[in-house]
Amino acid sequence: MNKQNLHIIKIGGNIINNTDVLNSFLKDFSEFDGHKILVHGGGKKATELANSIGLKPKMINGRRVTDKANLEIVTMVYAGLLNKSITAQLQQNNCNALGISGADANSILAHKRIVKDIDYGFAGDIDTVNSINIDVFLQNNMTPVFCAITHDKKGQLLNTNADTIASEIAIGMSNKYKVSLIYTFEKIGVLRSINDDGSIIENINSTSYESLKKEGVIADGMLPKMHNCFNALQKGVDKVIIASPTILKNKNQPHTTLVL
Repeated sequence: MNKQNLHIIKIGGNIINNTDVLNSFLKDFSEFDGHKILVHGGGKKATELANSIGLKPKMINGRRVTDKANLEIVTMVYAGLLNKSITAQLQQNNCNALGISGADANSILAHKRIVKDIDYGFAGDIDTVNSINIDVFLQNNMTPVFCAITHDKKGQLLNTNADTIASEIAIGMSNKYKVSLIYTFEKIGVLRSINDDGSIIENINSTSYESLKKEGVIADGMLPKMHNCFNALQKGVDKVIIASPTILKNKNQPHTTLVL
């Protein structure tokens, strides 16, 4: 039996922070045919709120340290303000969106990250994705909108990287669906020179990825994103793309495709 197509699309923080770009993206997403899931973060918005109340977020190697106070902030922003605002805008565009966290319908089970060298606090590493429950939403013509909050089924919420959530949902749903995973952010794809759109790398495989890392072309925040991309491909996801948000409207625009 042929699998149905499923698109899982993750939007980056810079898209969320630009009202015009976000509104345009959500309109395009609403008009995108077929089964789809949206995943969003919102770290910059959380940082803004934390700073406004005198709570300085702590970052190590580009990752947020989530103590109890900051967990409350990210939950309010991710699962509350951003998630419900995005859901409401999708509903305005006639997309029957359902804004949820990993705790809702026990969708994403995680554990508090084990402390090795650095204690990241209430950061969550994913154990399982409840693909059966998520599929119930899809089969009833609902579009799940996941924020970057998971839970441990012991009553504890956890802050989890949104790129990882998108990758793990894609893997979990690949048993039933032909899954395309699309990471969108402010650039048109992976670039050799960060400020030169003409330097886009249109195809990256496992071998060229290692070379690009050694050259320093892929570094810093792009490293965990690429790890999630190849992890998804290795575990059954059909296609992974990194692109600007307008890829939904114009699939022929330049973008980066990842293959094993």
